[in-house]
Amino acid sequence: MNNKNFKTSIGGQALIEGVMMRGPEISALAVRKPDKEIVVETWNTNKTQKKPWYKNTPFVRGCVNFVEMMIIGYKTLMRSAELSEMAEEPEGFEKWLNDKLGDKAGGVISGITLLLGLALAVGLFIILPTVLVSLIKNLTDSKVILTTAEAVTKICIFVAYLALVSKNKDIERVFMYHGSEHKTIACYEAGEELTPENAKKYTRFHPRCGTSFLFIILIVSILIFSFASWENPVMRIVMKILLLPLVVGISYEIIKLAGRYDNVFTRAVSAPGLWLQRLTTKEPDLDMLEVAIASIKPCIPKEEGADKW
Repeated sequence: MNNKNFKTSIGGQALIEGVMMRGPEISALAVRKPDKEIVVETWNTNKTQKKPWYKNTPFVRGCVNFVEMMIIGYKTLMRSAELSEMAEEPEGFEKWLNDKLGDKAGGVISGITLLLGLALAVGLFIILPTVLVSLIKNLTDSKVILTTAEAVTKICIFVAYLALVSKNKDIERVFMYHGSEHKTIACYEAGEELTPENAKKYTRFHPRCGTSFLFIILIVSILIFSFASWENPVMRIVMKILLLPLVVGISYEIIKLAGRYDNVFTRAVSAPGLWLQRLTTKEPDLDMLEVAIASIKPCIPKEEGADKW
């Protein structure tokens, strides 16, 4: 394929010493083991050929895909830890669950981890900003000032969180694999042969990245939550949590539009996310690009253009 305007629907996620790619028919993960061997595992992206109604319905599909990708992302992350031999032996509560539930323990642990992750996100980006801004509520009753202060606080927390985790050496390697994922997709979209040397030439920033999606969620949430009352901070927090599915649904439709078109509006929408990718992606080496290429090859459909965005 040699079409400079081609945009693929194949997307991925950086893993521990590896990359996961998800194509329209096949998904795959590739992980480099300590002995330098690259292990590739594949599975069907969709169990049924016909998509259920909720995956084709605007605004609803965004919430479903978001939850689905969180589950798949966590499972493949844990699998990459096993393959790269960086998984730790279970201890404490996890060991107790393994002893009691056997093979079913993994699913339970995954569910608990996802719930804890959601709780952390809700605490940092929904509850904490409202609580902090409520402290100045006695100084002003202006809804505009309070909402603006909350928005600035939320953005500062988000950027500070990304900057902080990017300093961790293990996370830095994951971010390098994130860069290899983006470069590989860019190389494929350009129609060039998928080699580490070719992929290295391309940018590590991608407009359809999950980082951009998270930032759009952040901005949309600021706009939607501005309608929630400041009379009772607790009720405001409850309303914000109830409105989350709407926020995710709208954000998903925006990121789809931004990925499909290239104009002033879509470039403006993508710009903040691209800037944030300076924190969440790092320049990969050739070995990492080789892993990313191994993960995307099984995902490329046999019918040319079947993966068009």
